[in-house]
This record gives sequence, structure tokens and C-alpha cells, in this order.
Amino acid sequence: MPTIRARLLLVLVVLCGFLTVAGAPPATAASPADSLWFDGTPLTVQNGRFTDGQDREIVLRGYNVSGETKLEENGGLPFASVADARRSATALRALGGGNAVRFLLSWAHAEPVRGLVDTGYLAAATEQMRAFLDAGIRVYPDFHQDLYSRHLFNSGSWYSGDGAPKWAVDTGSYPREYCGICLFWGQNITQNAAVQKAQYDFWHNAHGLQDAFLDTAQAALTYLRQHLGDSEFASLVGFDPYNEPYAGSYDSGQTSRTWERDLLWPFYVKFRARMDAAGWQDKPALVEPNLFWNANISTQKQEGGLLDAGTLGSRYVFNTHFYDQKAISGILMWGKAADGQYTPDFSAVRDRASAAGTAAVVSEYGHPLSGTVSDKAPTVLKAMYQALDSRLPGARWWTGPAASGPALSGSQWQWDLYNGRHHELMNGNPDKVVTSADGWNDEDLSAVRLDDSGNVVLRQDARLLDRIYPSATAGSALAFTYEDRSRDGSTTLTWNPVPGSLPNVARLVGPGQYGLLVWRSGGGTAPTELHLPASFPASATTVVSDLGTVHAPPAHTASTPVGVAPEPGGTGSRRLLLTDTDSGVLHYALVTNGATAPSADLLTAARSELAAWATAHF
Repeated sequence: MPTIRARLLLVLVVLCGFLTVAGAPPATAASPADSLWFDGTPLTVQNGRFTDGQDREIVLRGYNVSGETKLEENGGLPFASVADARRSATALRALGGGNAVRFLLSWAHAEPVRGLVDTGYLAAATEQMRAFLDAGIRVYPDFHQDLYSRHLFNSGSWYSGDGAPKWAVDTGSYPREYCGICLFWGQNITQNAAVQKAQYDFWHNAHGLQDAFLDTAQAALTYLRQHLGDSEFASLVGFDPYNEPYAGSYDSGQTSRTWERDLLWPFYVKFRARMDAAGWQDKPALVEPNLFWNANISTQKQEGGLLDAGTLGSRYVFNTHFYDQKAISGILMWGKAADGQYTPDFSAVRDRASAAGTAAVVSEYGHPLSGTVSDKAPTVLKAMYQALDSRLPGARWWTGPAASGPALSGSQWQWDLYNGRHHELMNGNPDKVVTSADGWNDEDLSAVRLDDSGNVVLRQDARLLDRIYPSATAGSALAFTYEDRSRDGSTTLTWNPVPGSLPNVARLVGPGQYGLLVWRSGGGTAPTELHLPASFPASATTVVSDLGTVHAPPAHTASTPVGVAPEPGGTGSRRLLLTDTDSGVLHYALVTNGATAPSADLLTAARSELAAWATAHF
């Protein structure tokens, strides 16, 4: 079909979809349950950090929802129904402690026929997305792809892909896919000629493929803007244009860095223009560099990180992934992860975002939960969360906290209700029905599953996943740490014990979990917020802060400097609210569940120690 005719038809279909899809909410959709006056404002990027309408620094933590989008069994949607989406959202808040999700979308299902946008698919995706927005969870959609498309793979293949529609593959006349001796699906990226050629064609806009994708992306962006209410749209963080971009192959004389400069970045500029045209002009594009820019295997690493894009500023966010490929290989990392293992890797993300003048998000990280390397998962994930929380290993945190810096935003891969309960015809083959694990290329990374009664249950230690983190800081976060005391089998992992130089703080914390935030106030009236895990019921929580020291903190009120309140969404999750009335003043707050009934003398002594420590180090 001629390109102009196809685009005109696309516009007509999208406009018709706006008129015919029933159930579009009014522009004044209600705020989530349990919202307070300072909740739900749109996020922007200022001074290299996410900020809300109250000028508070925001940290996004959560999960990818979900790898189910890669499969055909539910039509490229994360869930079989809106009811499942709501069940998932409630559990993600209450069990997983998340306040944000990366929500996967499928190009193949959004545009199954070239130039024809499936508004039915967009409507279903919007309703499932709404389930998370209603639960008070911020969302950033992602047009996902891996290995370009499932339609590159034959029905008997060992592997599959996701992303581009069948017509895009048919247009290219690609060679028969073959990976050779590939032990991991990711090897197809650089060893499968069909995948390489298809990716190459996309980045060079062969057959108008990139133009078609951008047209569909704009249609999806416009649909979401017009079919979400204002308060719902306010909770969309931005949009991730393309998952794990890679050149496919490089032209003669081209390098990974020049590919980013000459092909990847111009694509993001075009996508940014489509966002603006669709009414997303105040939201950032969460852009990913060459996926190998931060590989931790030296033979895989390629120069990149959008080094030649200049200052990204408020209209783009530096968005990247991190997996420990050495640990996943089963060969290149013997033993398990240790204290501070990934602080250099995550510090590199912080530094690259800072140099680009923008915020950062690690939108994928994780580790297999079954198979030969699954024994590493408890320590690998603990080390990843530690590196998200701070630049420092636990062994150096208390003696040099000023180098800790603010916490990073991130979304763990992944949150799949259907783990172990799939019914996926792999590459359309009825003789290859996949039911196990995540249902895709032998991956098994989902943090959750459904039990036999249909309840959502965690597959990882709740102490690891449901964490204290500074979801909103009224001012500038200077340092943060959280000792989760998560377990590796029967062993409790303690990588950041309170030092003996603070004996009363150590006595107060005991064997319990604790978090400590240090910040400088900003002059606003909204409070600082810390997510409270389920392991921190108010009756067992102790707070030691210059704003107030209290065991079993009361419910939050306007006159309560230290109080507890529900998080938005009505899921039962809770937050600690810390209210100051000054500007430019140093504050600290230690939160622990280690003390049963601490005496007033112990609380006073612990506060005195923390005050002296904070003054000495900040």
C-alpha cells in the first residue's frame, strides 16, 4: 500500500476509534482512594531528578507488567482480564511495595495490519492500565520487543521473539532464522542473521518500517491521552519508546557510539515529536541506549550511553537495564553476590544521567529463579537493591554517608501472575505448548505466581521485595540505606549492620530491619514519605528523627510531624509521613522494626547519637 494512503487510513481508523470505543471516562476521573492533598500530581524532571507538583523528589520503585505481553495467549496484553489486572495491582502494592510499573505494549497487536490501528487492543490495554492507576500506582508504558518479532521464528525453533507484526517481517523477506550454538536466547541478538537483518532494517527505515511504528506509537499515545481522565493521565510518568535497542549490524566504519548518534538518537527525537503531537509534551521520553553499553562481560560491552546526545534535560530520562550476565552464565562468576557487588555498575548509571542533565531509571533488573544459577538469586537481587538505594556498600555506608547520594528509580523484571500456568503455543505450534515458568524462552524471573486458590503469592523473600524507600523527599535527599535482613535459604543476610560506635542505635535496631534517610528540607509544605513494608506494622515501628522520636507512630494529621497514613489506592499499603516547616535544614529519620517496647531513655540516647553522627558527616 502506498505510504501516503496508508497514513491517511491510519488517521481515519484512529479517529473512528475515538468515536466508537465505549466507556471512555470523563476528564474528571476520581483520584485513587486514600489520596491526600499532595498526592497524584504529574511528575517532571528538574535538576536531574523526578519531582512532583509539590517540588518533592520522587523515587519510583516497582515491577514490569509483564512478560505476558510477549505471548499470544492473551492477545499481547499483560492480563487475561481487567479483574486479573486489578488483583495484580493490589498485590503489587500490598505484597511488592511498588509505587510504579513499566507497562508493556505490543506493536504487533496494536497494528496487526499495516496502517490499521486496532483500537480494540488499545481499549483493552487502557482498561488494564487503569487498574494500576486506580491503585495509586504510576505507570510508564513501553513498546516492547525482543529479537524483533516472533514472526521471524519458525514453528519448530528453540526460540521466539516479540515486538514487530507479521506484515513487518513479511515485508523484509528475511533469511531463515538460525542461531547456531546458542545456550541463551539473547545470543540471537548478535548471532541470528534474521534478527540482525530485521533490526538493521528498522533502524534504517527500510520499507518505511520505522515510520509505520512511529505512526502507531502516536496513535497509541493519542488514544491514552483521550481515554484516560485528567487525574489518571497525571499519573503516567512518560513513555519508553523502544526496549533494548541494538543496531543488528554496523555499517562499514560505523561504531556503536556513532550508531547511537546517527540512528538511535534521531529516532528518539522523532518519537519525542510524536509525544508532543499527542498531548504528552509535559512528560519525558524514557530513552534507552545501546543495550550493550553497560554489559558486565568485557567481550560484550560496547561504547555508548547516548554520549553524543548533549543535555537531555527535562524532556528525556536516561533509561537503562542491568543484568549480571556473569552470574547468569554459570561460568564467569563463581559463588554468590556480595556486599557492594553492583554499586560501581549502578553508579555508572547515576553518573551518565547526571552528565546528561536528567533523571535515571533502571527499568529492568533481575535474575533467574529456577535452573542452575537460581541459587545466586537472593544475593544478586539484594546487591541490586542495595545499589539502587545507595552508591556505597554497607561496609562503608556509616563512615562515609555523604557519598551515598539519592536513591535510584527502578522496575524489577517481572510481575507475572501466570508464572507456571501458561498455555502458550510457541511460535503458533500446537505441538509445542509451553506452560512452565514465564512461558517465553525458558525465562523464569517473575516475583509472583497464583497459588491453587487463585491468590497472589510471592516467589521471593518478602523482606527483599517489600522495602522501605524514600518515595517522596521534601527537599534534597543526601543519603539513604535500607538493611532488609533478607534471607539466602536459612541464612539471614546482613550487609549493613549499625556500627558499634553508635551503641544505642545498634541496641534499638537489634536484629530488626531498618532504613535511614538523610535530607535537606526544601521549604515546601508537603511531607517526606517513606514506604512502610508489611513487616513494619505501626505497633512494631520505631522512628528516631530530629522531627520527633516515637514508638508506634500515630495516624498522620496536619499537626503530626511523624505519622502513618495509607498509600493512595485503597490496597492497604502504608507510608510514614515526616513533616518539616523549614528550608535548607538538615534532617534525618531512622525507621526500624527491631524494638519491641523501647524505653524513653533508649530513644533519647539513640537520637543523641544520630544527631551527632549526622552533624559530623553532613
